[in-house]
Amino acid sequence: MSEISRIIAIVPARGGSKSLPRKNIRTLAGHPLLAYSIAAGMQAESVDRVIVSTDDEEIAQVARQYGADIPFIRPEALAQDETTDFPVFKHALDWLKQHEAYSPEIVIQLRPTSPLRPPNCIDQAVMLLQKHPEAHSVRGVIPSGQNPYKMWRLNNEGRLQPLLLDGFEEPYNMPRQKLPQTYWQTGHIDVIRRETIETGSMSGEVILPLILDPRYAVDIDNERDHERAEWLIRQGDLPLVKPGPSPRQLPADVRFVLLDFDGVLTDNRVWVNSDGIEAVAANRSDGWGIARLKEKGVRIVVLSTETNPVVTARCNKLGIEVLQGLEDKAGAIESLLKDEKIDPGNAIFVGNDQNDIPAFSKVACAVVVADAHPSAKSKADICLKQKGGHGAVREICDLIIGQMEA
Repeated sequence: MSEISRIIAIVPARGGSKSLPRKNIRTLAGHPLLAYSIAAGMQAESVDRVIVSTDDEEIAQVARQYGADIPFIRPEALAQDETTDFPVFKHALDWLKQHEAYSPEIVIQLRPTSPLRPPNCIDQAVMLLQKHPEAHSVRGVIPSGQNPYKMWRLNNEGRLQPLLLDGFEEPYNMPRQKLPQTYWQTGHIDVIRRETIETGSMSGEVILPLILDPRYAVDIDNERDHERAEWLIRQGDLPLVKPGPSPRQLPADVRFVLLDFDGVLTDNRVWVNSDGIEAVAANRSDGWGIARLKEKGVRIVVLSTETNPVVTARCNKLGIEVLQGLEDKAGAIESLLKDEKIDPGNAIFVGNDQNDIPAFSKVACAVVVADAHPSAKSKADICLKQKGGHGAVREICDLIIGQMEA
């Protein structure tokens, strides 16, 4: 390499996750989770290079789509549940030095599980470390919600024992205001000198704090964490680093719902008998949701690329309109809305695949099913929790009705 970058951001993103399967590429407000950390590194003025360390080819592919560098695939032995940060970062630095003669001065860790970052978070942390040559690292923290001086543990006899005394007499009985301020480390950012890692530590002894607003403190480890992060992003109250435009909300008055058929009203599988007759699998709960939505005066139209009698039969059963043989769904939506004088601001589209993406911009809100293609997920405004053919249409119907009745 002709020039050696001085500051590198590394996003560790292994494929295995027990608490939330495929967590690192699960869609969060329209983008894969790890894309938020990649975007933070890419948008920081101080960062010269962003790489993702992963053992998973699918994660690597998604990371490349968002601009990250994948110079290597991490060994499986360094992607276990018990694997700590140090061997992962040691491997990355050793590999880069050996294969690229690349030795950055400062290494930044951006954990995907803490996706909500203030826009200047990284640059502030880097500047703090650079201004203090005596410091080994900078770590993101927030004021702790609960003071550890009022915490306890059980001793071997099963009795309460103070977690901290630290020179105080019965700190657990003292007023909170008289106790030292404590801080909770978040996963937003760690900025570390390379020499510190080379000596065997991810922090060193002299650690400076980057004190962050507690509102940004989200550590995604379960479904509830994910839902809270999604809510915070969609609220739009916090200035955040985002991988793309903010997702649009469901219109306040949805009057027109356009549905793809295969992969939305079905699970995308098809059975073909010896006579060439096709059959698909649908979900009865979708039909109930559609019936309720029709009762509310919402019009529903199915758009299908293929012309197939099974599509006609299912739509007739549901009592909804269908347009088949559409090579250009976006054009069909545009014409339909114009010809029938329907405001696009009252229309939504539900799809699942790459060929649906051009239609997203023709309506007020683009929705995809849980098992949609990653490219469609990255462009959609809302990603449903249910898969196509497994209640996804019922889910969006319930969301619309719930909004109407709120």
